[in-house]
Amino acid sequence: MERHEIVEELIKTNLAVRDFKEEDVPSDVILRILEVGRLAHSSKNTQPWRFVVVRDKAKLYEISRTTPTGAHIARASFAIALFTENAKLPEIDGARAMEDMILYAWSLGIGSCWITNFDEDRVKKLLKAPASWKLITVIPFGYPRNPKRLGRKRRKPLSELAYYEEYGRPVTALSEER
Repeated sequence: MERHEIVEELIKTNLAVRDFKEEDVPSDVILRILEVGRLAHSSKNTQPWRFVVVRDKAKLYEISRTTPTGAHIARASFAIALFTENAKLPEIDGARAMEDMILYAWSLGIGSCWITNFDEDRVKKLLKAPASWKLITVIPFGYPRNPKRLGRKRRKPLSELAYYEEYGRPVTALSEER
């Protein structure tokens, strides 16, 4: 399989995973995932991200209680809290790093789920993060309990989302230029 086909397959099959096996992800794999995040692009190469890995089950449970949509954090093998420090575009730079880690983890059979709406102050206190850092997300990771259901995305067709040269001109006009 060509590299572009591998990447496309990862994107096509990666769905949010909220149900994890009770199986630890090895430390060396976690370090490889972090390395991919470290290599992500950032605005003006500022690399403002700061990653806090959480494996302690009690701490994962406490973090899960800081958001109404993250109960599954408590059942993850580990989570990565993503903060940015002095970032001009914190959400953009943070999302770039996290999405790279999510896709790489998926290539290893490790699922995850983007979560928002945290009580930022509580998370910072739990993780002893500096007050000046901005919390972007805490992502739980683990081996999916039911990997067979993954890869079935429901998405709008490209014709409803993309235009060529201007709004209203169908993107299909690209194929007519040959």
